[in-house]
Amino acid sequence: MSLHSDIESLVSSLDLELYDSAVVSENDEAIYRVSVISKKIVDGKRAGVSLDDCVELTHLISPLLDVSPPVSGEYRLEVGSPGIERKLTTIDHFKKSVGENISFGLQKDKIKGLLQKVEGSKLFVIVDNEPVEFEFSDIKKARTYFEW
Repeated sequence: MSLHSDIESLVSSLDLELYDSAVVSENDEAIYRVSVISKKIVDGKRAGVSLDDCVELTHLISPLLDVSPPVSGEYRLEVGSPGIERKLTTIDHFKKSVGENISFGLQKDKIKGLLQKVEGSKLFVIVDNEPVEFEFSDIKKARTYFEW
């Protein structure tokens, strides 16, 4: 099994879902960042991830990384939620964000709306109370957003 699938199994064991994992560099420090979301839906919205969940997951992942480090050299493990406003870079990210507000850029337009569903590579978004269909490959940059 790969490191990614091993981590996915550990995440799933806590009734969470792996959103993303990446090695990033901040202030000349390597960070292995694991982002998770809850599988639970409460009142039509995805439940949050608790600090206790992140701590428990850190304790589960850490020994695995001792055996299969994600990078050579020193790094820091960071486990958390991707946040209420997060980047959408894969079709899977969009699938996990159905029911949320998204904003994204096309060639020349910026679109905001409610992500209704994802079918194959097509995104169905309610824009100005009208259903509109977009092709995933046409999207340049996207993120979820929260209306305060």
